[in-house]
Amino acid sequence: MSDYPVLKLGTRQSPLAMVQAEEARRRLCLAHGWPAEAVELVPVLASGDKVLDRPLAEIGGKALWTKELDAWLAEGKIDASVHSLKDVETVRPEVFALAAILPRADKRDRLIGAASISDLKQGAIVGTSAPRRAAQLLNQRPDCKVVTFRGNVATRLGKLEAGEADATFLAAAGLDRLGEDKIGAALDENHWLPAPSQGAIAIECRLDDARVQDLLASLDHAPSRSEVMAERALLLALGGNCHSPIAVLCTHADGNLTMRAAIFSADGAERVEEIATFAAGDDAAPKALGKALLAKATPVIRAVFDEAS
Repeated sequence: MSDYPVLKLGTRQSPLAMVQAEEARRRLCLAHGWPAEAVELVPVLASGDKVLDRPLAEIGGKALWTKELDAWLAEGKIDASVHSLKDVETVRPEVFALAAILPRADKRDRLIGAASISDLKQGAIVGTSAPRRAAQLLNQRPDCKVVTFRGNVATRLGKLEAGEADATFLAAAGLDRLGEDKIGAALDENHWLPAPSQGAIAIECRLDDARVQDLLASLDHAPSRSEVMAERALLLALGGNCHSPIAVLCTHADGNLTMRAAIFSADGAERVEEIATFAAGDDAAPKALGKALLAKATPVIRAVFDEAS
């Protein structure tokens, strides 16, 4: 192996995305005994990083995080893309394959600005652009007010520091990867459910590129894959989109998954929850769980879901 790079990895150019791409490169080089220059990182400015003053659902949804990388991957400008899997659409182009899911990090949210949800001051203003976080907050604390917060970690922390809100939420995994593990209070995942695929890094390549799929295969972490694919199967069953408040905690033990999921009305006033335990790789079980949630849902909740056929 004398010609470098062996692989070109595409990534968003936000600080967190670059750190995650570095982790993917480190794992690839360790797995194959390569020097760092064997894997070239190719950053792209994603559409979702350009427009920060409106909720994601209003400007095109999750595709804004992936469309530039998808174009480069399809054209062969890069060999693979590194994604935060929670930001990747549930239905992907058939020409791509999720070739590797890295070992999943902390799934929890952190609350910045208070020690817990109950410790938020009466009528607190909380910044978030995530329907799940907004609805879950208002379900527990209907006295709070939600304002839109978008941008990378530094941007959102800057908005908080500037007094635009009393508190905000950030993913624990992202903070940890940026070396900010002391910021905020981790929310108990038994009382505050995470986002589907939160904490998971995925590497995607072209389906017909056997060479790259083989090189990435050694990075795939089976327990993490089983969790996130079950969570994505739930999303598909729910017909969830960027407007849909969906929270789910999936844990892996002894070849089985336990999935606890909740869906909400947009204002958080109504919530339904279901739990199931099933064998890893059983895609029918999360689909059934999704159907059970929708069957229990009130018309107000169903208004923010388009049931999958």
